[in-house]
Amino acid sequence: MGSAAPAAPCVFCEIAAGRSPAYVVYEDANTLAFLDIFPFTRGHLLVVPKRHVDRLVDLPSTEHAGYLGALAQACRQVERLTKDYNIGLNQGRLAGQIVFHLHFHVIPRYDAGNPFGTLPRTRIGEADAAAVVRDLGGPIRR
Repeated sequence: MGSAAPAAPCVFCEIAAGRSPAYVVYEDANTLAFLDIFPFTRGHLLVVPKRHVDRLVDLPSTEHAGYLGALAQACRQVERLTKDYNIGLNQGRLAGQIVFHLHFHVIPRYDAGNPFGTLPRTRIGEADAAAVVRDLGGPIRR
């Protein structure tokens, strides 16, 4: 199981502990939702449990309801921007998982184009991030 502490520092654990910056839009006792710093679209969020687990199957079933509730809250916040969005979960390297800490993507959709194409993703700027966090109704924590 992948629920043990990671061998190397985990960027999402560092964000959850407040040691690394993030544009947080939602937080409860066990979960954070924050902007992806290389978003596919404006308002692209990541929803992570604060404690380290690699995969969804590693999250104890007693925590599923709370985590799903936080994911639903992130979706409600994205709906301030658009009613159309994708929710994605990549599990494992071959599935596209880059950070091996459980996280769902909530990706707003604004047109029929494919945001998952081959164009390079660019890092979000401070001013843009602050504006998106305000639009999502979240606390601004950097």
